[in-house]
Amino acid sequence: MPDRALHQPEALFPGTTSSGAELVAAAADEIAGCRADGIGVHAFSDDSYPAQLRGIKEAPPWLFTRGELRANDPAVAVIGSRKASARGLGIARSVAESLANREVTVASGLAHGIDTAAHTAALDAGGRTVAVIGTGIRNCYPPANRRLQDRIAEVGLVVSQFRPDAGPTRQSFPMRNAVMSGYAAATLVVEAGETSGARIQARLALGHGRPVILTSHVMQSEWAQALAAKPGVYVVRSTAELIEAVDGILSRPPLM
Repeated sequence: MPDRALHQPEALFPGTTSSGAELVAAAADEIAGCRADGIGVHAFSDDSYPAQLRGIKEAPPWLFTRGELRANDPAVAVIGSRKASARGLGIARSVAESLANREVTVASGLAHGIDTAAHTAALDAGGRTVAVIGTGIRNCYPPANRRLQDRIAEVGLVVSQFRPDAGPTRQSFPMRNAVMSGYAAATLVVEAGETSGARIQARLALGHGRPVILTSHVMQSEWAQALAAKPGVYVVRSTAELIEAVDGILSRPPLM
């Protein structure tokens, strides 16, 4: 995926020839419609906009939310392959449950596989989970996760940088990964192949100054072996090592 796809600003009304006053009125109507549907709308200049996102170059001008957006939300992104192995799914569930039990928010991308396992395990443990999605907030991808998305919105948070009715695109998912990286204090990759979106997020996280945690399971991949040599990357071989790494990361002053 070309990096330029991550940095292109999304116009609120692309391709329009309307006057400034008409655009402002249309934007006001769209925002009012969102709020009537229970969708939170947060501009970059608003106090409600997550402070940890302001410092990344891909910070979107708008965020749309369902659920509780917290000013202080210590989170670890737990991500990996859509076509995950049984071992990878087991690791994701164990990790998410352990984080939830320590009151650490589990962030993920609502995709099949590792993401779904992480969200579900965090919810089942009574913890908080945040879904950073690659569609507009009125949509769901994959459609099979609609019930999960609604459940997260009820007790956690669903967040999107895209207009509420936007569908999935090839560019929207790496853009979503950039925002997830910025939202979380660290990114944990459970399992991911050479072309996985999780690999993209690991690279972005290091660029954002966020630590990356790799499981011994993902270290079977050549890209993970190369990444492990970089500063800011942890390789963990057990849940105890993971928790030790997370505790150290979360004890640092937050990046703003």
